[in-house]
Amino acid sequence: MSKNSLKLPPMSAVRVFEAAARHQSFTRAAEELGMTQAAVSYQIRMLEDRVGAPLFVRHARHVALTAHGSQLAPSVTEAFDLLRAAFDGIDEAVQATLSITTLTTVAANWLVPRLGRFQQLHPGIAVQIDVNSQLVDFSKSDFDLGIRSGTGTWPGLESHFLFPNQFTPVCSPDLLRRANLREPADLLNLPLIAPSDPWWQDWFTAAGVSCIDLSNRPDFSLGAQQFEGMAAMAGQGVALVNPFFFRGDLAEGRLIQPFDLVVTADRSYWIVYPKARRRAHKIQAFRDWLTSELASDAKRMDASDPKQALA
Repeated sequence: MSKNSLKLPPMSAVRVFEAAARHQSFTRAAEELGMTQAAVSYQIRMLEDRVGAPLFVRHARHVALTAHGSQLAPSVTEAFDLLRAAFDGIDEAVQATLSITTLTTVAANWLVPRLGRFQQLHPGIAVQIDVNSQLVDFSKSDFDLGIRSGTGTWPGLESHFLFPNQFTPVCSPDLLRRANLREPADLLNLPLIAPSDPWWQDWFTAAGVSCIDLSNRPDFSLGAQQFEGMAAMAGQGVALVNPFFFRGDLAEGRLIQPFDLVVTADRSYWIVYPKARRRAHKIQAFRDWLTSELASDAKRMDASDPKQALA
């Protein structure tokens, strides 16, 4: 530690002096800093003791700088102006960029195609998306929010429900034409994509097909529903996907849902962000926009086909 740094008074006292000198009032300085007038007076007295000279002349309804106070005030004000400018610059940069972490399929099949609408509503906010299958520790990263799958409870995070995690088998129209699918058990005669996925067992059980063994099948797993859906479209087998992410492909006939059964998992999709940042404008704006997007989707589905509306 340098000799000069030992001479610096406490920054809390300097901060109080700067506000009192600027306002020429202990009362207004206290209001600005969220302190009591007595606390302001105490900080000023402590600073005067440190300097060894009075900095203010106390009058009945106001204060005035002494010669020593007038000598000190311009440099202190300039220093705090530089600090304010530095933090304002950081705040503007932070508020101008929204950094999101999410899963591959959520990003590619749902979020990215509609982000243009958010950008139109909030042109001053740039969006950055990171695809990551691992849970991000927000206390050790610069991400503002995430969209993740789970039960909605993560320590230190606010969570808002988005939509359920559902799954149903899908395949290409060519594969369906070649197959003889009369009942769910007939799917076992076809190649299954990611047969080690435990949700296959859950779907077959819900369909009334029990005691199946998929362990001897080649584990053709692609790591994300987006890729498994693409493989199904290419006729490589039957994929188990959330139809929410493939509405366009199902509507246009690129994918076929051979059976109506859709099973809802015990995990859902949530938007999450640190509790300490819940009042950040960019986070509130994105959360509200997502909510409105989902509401619009629900209305469109109800109008086109009420049977397909998410539970």
